[in-house]
Amino acid sequence: MHKLLLALTLLLTFSLSGCGYNTLQTTDEQIKANWAEVVNQYQRRADLVPNLVNVVKGFAAQEKDVLLGVTNARSKVGSIQATPELLNNPEAFAKFQAAQGELSSALSRLLVVAENYPQLKSDANFRELQAQLEGTENRIAVARNRYIKAVQDYNVVVRSFPTNLTAMIFGYKVKPSFTVENEKEISTAPKVDFSAPSPGK
Repeated sequence: MHKLLLALTLLLTFSLSGCGYNTLQTTDEQIKANWAEVVNQYQRRADLVPNLVNVVKGFAAQEKDVLLGVTNARSKVGSIQATPELLNNPEAFAKFQAAQGELSSALSRLLVVAENYPQLKSDANFRELQAQLEGTENRIAVARNRYIKAVQDYNVVVRSFPTNLTAMIFGYKVKPSFTVENEKEISTAPKVDFSAPSPGK
């Protein structure tokens, strides 16, 4: 009886490893690790935003709408929890992306406005924060690309035969990823017109 149980255990082990179960585990864990880095970089950016806003405030007090836009966008980002469940929920994932995209867009507008203040451009605090934000955006891009690749590898395993059968048995489903469409607004340079002041400023 003991030998039969051992044989069945070995058979089950070999069949699971041969049907992609281990690959599913590996690729799923890689997604989680890469996603943690994406969230880490987004958090780094969110932490820098209040400092940047405060530095710009002193020089560009009349640009209240732009500053308020950044503050509101950061607040919206903070209201969406980046939980592990987010990775399996396309709708929640899309909301998270939209909030991050809104913050990226607001920061772009703020930096364009700030460039029009010579004293601010020469301020060491502003230059340091700007450099850190630019570095953060680069880190975000790298982290997102790694996440996209990890999701692609995982989704191929989930959809391919015979591992798709294993995925169905153990409840593994295709995961959402960043798409080019989501990033269109971020990649568009903001337009700031200083030709005429807004009423009431």
